[in-house]
Amino acid sequence: MDIIQGIVIGGVGGTFATVTATLFNWIARKTHDHCDRKKLYNWLSKNSSPDKPFRSTRTLASWNNLTEDRVRYLCSSHAKIYLSTGDVSDLWSMQPRGGDSFIGERD
Repeated sequence: MDIIQGIVIGGVGGTFATVTATLFNWIARKTHDHCDRKKLYNWLSKNSSPDKPFRSTRTLASWNNLTEDRVRYLCSSHAKIYLSTGDVSDLWSMQPRGGDSFIGERD
């Protein structure tokens, strides 16, 4: 019986540790994503203008010290950042998509 109790206690403890570590990592990842999204949104709001509303992924990545893939992921999942639907790809704006929401220049 002592062996079985030890196995059960070890299994429960291991399961608890795994669930706790997974939960902690998930919370840390979500917090990190939220902070980076906020950083991108703030930078985009300060560095966009009505005559130049779109900024490239490379520009956002460079000025915010993030990889281009991370910028694409974060911008695509932000509720107030929009991807250009025009001919030039990889441009982001705070303007919602619409009839003339694309300016065909890169920054």
